[in-house]
Amino acid sequence: MASPDPRIHFRLTEEPLSVDALVRWASRPDCGAVASFAGIVRGETRAEGQIVHTDFLVYEAYASMARAQSLKLAEEVLTRWPAVRCLAMEHRVGPCALGEPTVVVAAASPHRHDGCFEACKYAIDRLKAIVPIWKQENQGDRQAWVEGAPRPCLNVNADRA
Repeated sequence: MASPDPRIHFRLTEEPLSVDALVRWASRPDCGAVASFAGIVRGETRAEGQIVHTDFLVYEAYASMARAQSLKLAEEVLTRWPAVRCLAMEHRVGPCALGEPTVVVAAASPHRHDGCFEACKYAIDRLKAIVPIWKQENQGDRQAWVEGAPRPCLNVNADRA
């Protein structure tokens, strides 16, 4: 489902993410700057002072709430940085292999000093803080849910968008 605001794009997907595709979406004839961020599955994580090797990640989301929160977040970004012409965010759900992008954010503005860097950074920081998406790290036979707010007791897979 498309956003009611053509300046905003948000998607949860089980498909691989493309940084290039999101940058192309954010590109506008009146914009000479596009800033992007990609979060990638890394093979090592620091946990309690030790390096832990990760085999893969699994993401779950409360899709309808994630969409609503992301659209509010995008509106907040576009209000806070009025020169930013658009904001795009995509996040994976399901299993993600090492080296794969799990989240991509892109913001476009007429010039690099018009807030696209700041908008992009703010968007990823807020997305991680307020959007109901949960990450499970898988290390051998160990699984651990990490970061973010506590997972609610509900069937999150039934609400995927």
